Amino acid sequence: MAPGIKKTASIASRAFSRGKPQHAQWLVTRKCNYRCVGCNVWKEQDQNELSATEIKKGLDILKKAGVIELVISGGDPLLRPDIDEIIDYATDRFITTVYDNGSMAAKKIDALRKADFVPISIDSLDEYKSDAIKAVPGSLKKSLETVEILHEEGIKVAVTPTISQKNLYEIVDITNHFTAKGIPVWYCLYSYDTSKDSNQLFRIGKANDEFVIKDKQGMVNLCNQLIEMQKKNKKILMTTKLLEAMRNLYMDEEKRIWNCQALRNFIVIDHLGRISGCHHHNFLGTVFDLPTKWKSQEFEDQRKIYHDCTQCNYLCYVAYSLYSGPRGYASLAKDQWRNAKLLFK
Repeated sequence: MAPGIKKTASIASRAFSRGKPQHAQWLVTRKCNYRCVGCNVWKEQDQNELSATEIKKGLDILKKAGVIELVISGGDPLLRPDIDEIIDYATDRFITTVYDNGSMAAKKIDALRKADFVPISIDSLDEYKSDAIKAVPGSLKKSLETVEILHEEGIKVAVTPTISQKNLYEIVDITNHFTAKGIPVWYCLYSYDTSKDSNQLFRIGKANDEFVIKDKQGMVNLCNQLIEMQKKNKKILMTTKLLEAMRNLYMDEEKRIWNCQALRNFIVIDHLGRISGCHHHNFLGTVFDLPTKWKSQEFEDQRKIYHDCTQCNYLCYVAYSLYSGPRGYASLAKDQWRNAKLLFK
């Protein structure tokens, strides 16, 4: 059986298994070469991290656990000297997304050829504003060049703007700019950790008034625009259901149309292999404990806490919760069937 067909068959069999995590985000490094204003990872860097051998062992455990989609992030994961080995191993087993801040991907083209998605974060097409957000002069120019190079090389690059008050009125233009070039776009939503626990281990950022969305009606209007655009523009890799969920967060009633499925449908792993359901809660052991802990009472108790949690609006968590379990995955596949060629090679 050809490698691509074997991978597709393996993923399909896992997709319709019940009671197993389908998504994992592995922050394989805490190192970053940017100083993004809305993030604190660069302030809390750690030189310690698992070896490639240890990560591959963990990836085998994730596959056996039922994981289908793997997000490799950081920090910037491409800063790891052994990232080629890690990506190669991961892409044989999962639908694999590898994040980059725009600084490293053009140097790692060969490593990224097998990746299913390579998102590049671009939050503004205004050079001054974009460089200020990342706190690195010339970062926008480099990101734009990276996107063009990857696209020309046939690597499945995408652009991921983080929607915030700072760029709220630019999102439609950013979307049109890249999708007109045949480059997919999906969105992140500015969020920050609300935990007051100083020992909380998955911190991403703290509230920044520049980014917190104050124009809620403007956000509702944007979501309505994107919903209409998405009907015709299949390069917008967001489902109507997810865009509606995002819109509802900013309507008067601030209604959440989902319950969090952390530690049921998805898990997060840090650079030392520690696991949690999401960024807002402390770790529950390591990825190497997953086979013995997944069905434990400890995990079941924590799932109830996650289910009722309303701390975050991370769009990836929202999506994983909306499309939870085999029925949800089938619904997502039906909605996104036109983009199936983006998922399987």
